[in-house]
Amino acid sequence: MSETDSGTLVPERILELSERLSAVAGDKIGEISAINRQAKMLAINALITAARAGEAGRGFAIVAEEFKRIAAEIDDVALAMESQVRADLAELSAVGGAILAHLRGQRLADLALNAIEIVDRNLYERTCDVRWWATDSAVVDCLAEPSDAASRHASQRLGVILGAYTVYLDLWICDREGRVVASGRPDRYPQAKTLSVAQTRWFAEALRTVSGDEFVACDIQREPALGDSPVATYAAAIRQGGRSDGAPLGVLGIHFDWRPQAHAVVDGVRLTEEERARSRVLLLDAQGRVLAASDRQGELEERFNLPSEARGLGSYAADGVTVGYALTPGYETYRGLGWYGCILQREPDGAARRDRAA
Repeated sequence: MSETDSGTLVPERILELSERLSAVAGDKIGEISAINRQAKMLAINALITAARAGEAGRGFAIVAEEFKRIAAEIDDVALAMESQVRADLAELSAVGGAILAHLRGQRLADLALNAIEIVDRNLYERTCDVRWWATDSAVVDCLAEPSDAASRHASQRLGVILGAYTVYLDLWICDREGRVVASGRPDRYPQAKTLSVAQTRWFAEALRTVSGDEFVACDIQREPALGDSPVATYAAAIRQGGRSDGAPLGVLGIHFDWRPQAHAVVDGVRLTEEERARSRVLLLDAQGRVLAASDRQGELEERFNLPSEARGLGSYAADGVTVGYALTPGYETYRGLGWYGCILQREPDGAARRDRAA
């Protein structure tokens, strides 16, 4: 976006100049009309004086009549000029406003895309983590040769991983029946010790995968066994011998700590302080559920539905709010879940006043 030397965006400068020109033109045309009214009064007074003078005033009367006619023509020119100038300035303002709206919308859409791309790259790493850790010898042995000692060793190994990867709440090793036989934080989340996940989508789908290259990614859900925290759960089958083609022994489920990571993304969108005060940054799932919000309102409860025609990358304006949105593009082998980055931004106060005046 181009800027003037003062730092004002060019379209905004166009609007400022059109408003200033409109005010100046109105004032000057008003001054012309006021002067012309005085000229008309002088012409009328001259005609009255000429009439009183009789034959001696005939020449003076002709001049006064001509003066009156010219004054009328000046009025016509002033009215025509006012009409044309106002029409041109209104068009100029409309063009400047359209350009500014387009640039704002495009910028918000680009920022929304940047936000959802950051999420995609982050979650792609989670898909790599779960496939990698599912081949860890301690994880595989826990199910291949089940024993209390194997479970304790696997739990210790998961604890070490959690110490290095702070974006997770917990990691669960589940047998083929869906029982959690080892977890990384048994002291913090003791409910996991007696938990069955057999009915969860992530467990069932991961167990049905045919290769160690496959994984399951789930939308954000609250997990009661993890303090009702919102998590993004990723799962992969634990296979015989840790081989990609090995028979499935169970499932590794990893629970990504969604809230702090998502808040870091929506808070990190590059808005000015002035923009931030009138903007709301959202991450939405495919159904429009608010997964994260910069104002922390409505998370996992509110729905924000984009128009049916909103697809991919774009923007629109409604009721003084510009909305920029971007569909998840996915990253590498992570195709995304149909999520959107979305930014809602109220018009600046000056723009709102212009809209009301129009």
